[in-house]
Amino acid sequence: MPEADIEGNRYFADQVQQAPGFFLKGSHQLDWGMKNRLARVFDPRSGRTVMLAVDHGYFQGPTTGLERVDVNILPLVPYADALMCTRGILRSTVPSSSATPVVLRASGGPSILKELSHEEIAIDIDDALRLNVCALAVQVFIGGEFETQTVHNMTRLVDLGLRYGMPVMAVTAVGKEMARDARYLRMACRICAELGAQFVKTYYVAEGFETVTASCPVPIVMAGGKKLPELDALTMAYRAMQEGAAGVDMGRNIFQSDSPISMIQAVSKVVHESMKPTEAYDLYKTS
Repeated sequence: MPEADIEGNRYFADQVQQAPGFFLKGSHQLDWGMKNRLARVFDPRSGRTVMLAVDHGYFQGPTTGLERVDVNILPLVPYADALMCTRGILRSTVPSSSATPVVLRASGGPSILKELSHEEIAIDIDDALRLNVCALAVQVFIGGEFETQTVHNMTRLVDLGLRYGMPVMAVTAVGKEMARDARYLRMACRICAELGAQFVKTYYVAEGFETVTASCPVPIVMAGGKKLPELDALTMAYRAMQEGAAGVDMGRNIFQSDSPISMIQAVSKVVHESMKPTEAYDLYKTS
């Protein structure tokens, strides 16, 4: 068995990775169609995105805030840069007239009652193309029981995506027994990028997040995670942006808020305009 190398510490977090001819890190050598899809998910003016994650039902069922997607979520969709959902919700609930780009959940299998890392690919690339989505999202469980299977799920989708111009977002899933720290996230995000993911969704950590973004050669989108008080969620988003993230993919911190529309508008100000968290919170309270 190969001996593990010592992890490096030369991250140069103060030096921006160059992407000649395109606004998005690590994407400048992709094909036109894939760059076009990425330019719909990420706003070319800021280079960032506010994704609205509502795909929780694929393993949790109707969790709080997602009991009625038509009532609770559709009013939020126009305020998002992209909607992350399943094909079932897209076909059954989201109007085809919606102009908001879609990042489609492409892996699944186990529910919260089983081992979550035992996922498989849950959609055919042909159906993703029929649905005119802008990217596919796949869960990757680095360190999980079925780590290799989930990595291969991602690489198979990457191969198909390169064939048809469809970006793949790897979602780094942290198991119950794993430490959610910068060292783990650096490894997980880098593995996903090395094996072809065009962008990566991962968690924010208070210590060392800038090394996570600096050591990942493709854009990182911050996961919103569990519901936090609104000011805390806005502060987390602000810090992630300042430390190199290219956007957020928030769900519960938006749709479980007392005022979801005001919250997503405040998050957008933080992400796209670097508004300070306290100012964004004041905007949230007065909207």
